[in-house]
Amino acid sequence: MAEPQRIVIVGTGLAGAAAAGALRDRDYGGQITMFGTEHHRPYELPALSKDVLLGKANEPAWVHEASFYADNEIDLKLGVSVLELRPDDHSFVDSDGAVRSYDRLLLATGSRPRVLPGAQGHVLRTIDDSLALKSTLHEGRHVVIVGAGWIGCEVASAARTHGCRVTVIDPLTQPLVRVLGTEMGVMFRGLHEEHGVEFKLGTGVAGFSPSGVRLEDGTELMPDVTVLAVGATPRLELAEAAGLELTDGGVAVDAALRTSAPDVFAAGDIAAHDHPRYGHRIRVEHWANAKDQGTHVAGSLLGLDDPYLKSPYFFTDQYDLGMEYRGLADPDDELVVRGDLASRQFIAFWLRDGRLRAAMNVNVWDHGTALQALVDAQATVTPAQLRDADLGSLV
Repeated sequence: MAEPQRIVIVGTGLAGAAAAGALRDRDYGGQITMFGTEHHRPYELPALSKDVLLGKANEPAWVHEASFYADNEIDLKLGVSVLELRPDDHSFVDSDGAVRSYDRLLLATGSRPRVLPGAQGHVLRTIDDSLALKSTLHEGRHVVIVGAGWIGCEVASAARTHGCRVTVIDPLTQPLVRVLGTEMGVMFRGLHEEHGVEFKLGTGVAGFSPSGVRLEDGTELMPDVTVLAVGATPRLELAEAAGLELTDGGVAVDAALRTSAPDVFAAGDIAAHDHPRYGHRIRVEHWANAKDQGTHVAGSLLGLDDPYLKSPYFFTDQYDLGMEYRGLADPDDELVVRGDLASRQFIAFWLRDGRLRAAMNVNVWDHGTALQALVDAQATVTPAQLRDADLGSLV
């Protein structure tokens, strides 16, 4: 397969920027053009709900230095979106009205915050969102957070650190229960309650007004600040209009991240990836997935057929709790805890049919390599081994 002369990347988030950098690392000498709706150069998202909200940083972690794109002859078109993709003739239309051609194209359009009907309040997806929310977090103000997922919990942590009064609303019974299950949800709830967060769980939002939030149980809240943290929606409009196959909430891609259209690839939040390790499609909306798929897809854009094999990974920092999660488990899988749950210094494992599906280390930092190897191998282990054996010996 001949090397493409023109590669277009739609999206200037982490996945797109990682792909552009990896293409140059592979000595690709053709044209690289990136299109993005934001006016900031590519940056990473984790700091937006952590260091930026905490006041430890006034800007995100940039994927590359400002000079990187010009130095590497990457045409970075900020504030210019792609309006229409035409796979049949390898062309597209941008928001400047230009019709352009490509040899290969990467869709890395990411996600947008999900909103509730009639909702009024802050969302958190961009550096501008984060700085705007940070400016409201003053001591004594009442912050209501709708959603007890990762973003909701991290915003709660930051708001309490600034001395705000915090109420978190979620229709589920515990925070983070969809990912971690009830027992781990109870642990995170206890962490936040010890820091003064009030939870209103098991009830949803019935409506919003300019001055308040009304819950389904009849409670009326009158916050100073409202934050909507109810998840994200992948940006699929361009792919759908172009006739690409969609499935499992994303753009269907094969093991090498190719879409159903010739010479069109997808990576990051939008990619519903046919993962060889799991034997089915998965779609992951975390930082590591965007970075790693972006790096990997560079090879696919250049004609390689290597499958993307990495296990999902994500992390969080809340108060004095740091956590890393590796793998892909169902919250109803068998839970095994190694260490002291009460002190929040432990490793949690999820087993299915005797095989390790995921591991989460909480304030324990000595076993990352072993945990990664065990999760990648979907190791056959017993609960007793996970609780007591040398983890390195199980690899």
